Amino acid sequence: MTPETAWAEAMRFENRPDPYRFFDELRKAPVARVADDVYAVTGYWELLALAHDPRVSSDISRSPVAAKRAAAAKPPPEAEHMKAYGDQPSMIVSDPPDHDRARRQAMRHFGPPHTPDLIPSMGPGIEQLCNDLLDKATGQTRIDIVDEYAYPVPVTVICKVLGVPREDEATFHRWIFDAMAGVDLGPEAATDEGRARAEKGRASVAALKQYLQGLVESYAGKPGEGLLSKLVNDDSPDGPMEPQEAASNALLLLVAGHDSTVNTISHCVLTLLRNPGSIERLRSRPGLIPFAIEEVLRLESAVQFFPSRSATADIEVGGTVIPKGSAVFLMYGAANRDPRRFADPSRFDPQRPDNEHFGWGSGIHTCFGGPLARLEVNLALEVFLRRVENPRLVVDPPPYRRSQVFRGPQHLLVDYDRIRD
Repeated sequence: MTPETAWAEAMRFENRPDPYRFFDELRKAPVARVADDVYAVTGYWELLALAHDPRVSSDISRSPVAAKRAAAAKPPPEAEHMKAYGDQPSMIVSDPPDHDRARRQAMRHFGPPHTPDLIPSMGPGIEQLCNDLLDKATGQTRIDIVDEYAYPVPVTVICKVLGVPREDEATFHRWIFDAMAGVDLGPEAATDEGRARAEKGRASVAALKQYLQGLVESYAGKPGEGLLSKLVNDDSPDGPMEPQEAASNALLLLVAGHDSTVNTISHCVLTLLRNPGSIERLRSRPGLIPFAIEEVLRLESAVQFFPSRSATADIEVGGTVIPKGSAVFLMYGAANRDPRRFADPSRFDPQRPDNEHFGWGSGIHTCFGGPLARLEVNLALEVFLRRVENPRLVVDPPPYRRSQVFRGPQHLLVDYDRIRD
């Protein structure tokens, strides 16, 4: 199988439940040209080198993939999905020094050293929310883990962190769903249906951006508790963030702040149910739960890759030269199963030693909200294991969502005997 064929198959929607067999094919050449101006990096060591290489830019304006999408978009005449989340790009599609300033401004109100207690203080509320959700499932014997458990937890948390009204969730949930479905890098994108999804996705991104910009502007001059208010009323040396940039980063944090966590909670439950004995093992040894989560992050990476990076110079890595101007796709999901780095990489091992995975990325763009997401997933899994008696999968594999980037089940039906008190 050629790299181009393996790539196309990995991106095809019907293969979303298991792209890894095609990643294995791609990894025969750990850096390979998979399409015009696009190089996929599937080897662990090659990806690690490039994630820290300053010659690899995250600036969306440099990306040939974004340029091609911009040329094809009608209307608007720009790559609105990948542009990120706004006319003024977010930190994830920016390079230093703009990236460093924006991340510093956001981190000031999110974690140490300036806000060290924010994440730990949320633990009791998250645990109560998980229990409340399972209380609602008392008296029934089937639950959709995605809709009824994995989704409500992180979306409630990120709304509180950002200062986004929870009552608006139904509206922006649909926008986010359509926006993610519209970003398709597979062969279906060229079909009439794929083009219609892309157009709908662009409209949804524009609507979501407009909503968030209005919300940000309403906070200007009115300091409050949410991160958005703090960004536009900041009195630190960096000063307040411009409303348009705050809206772009708000969109990034709203999407990434719940979507990857939904997928991780769902994949934790799915992985445990696929591995007989693992649930009882974690119930009897709850100290293994954080390690099991890290192993799921390796096996089922929260973000499979992000399609904005490009080479600013010719770069030789893994025996291949990536030409200047090419798109560089760092394939976290593939590198996390590289047998040169992980023994028996397709096996779930909650006691795997030296499990330094790319589940939250690597380098300066390592997931901003990783510590919060780990807390949410850990509490959600603890409560599930403690209270759900004899859980079992209804359908395997479950149906998956369209996104190749934020890969996760659309639904995950689980039968059980009862919900314990």
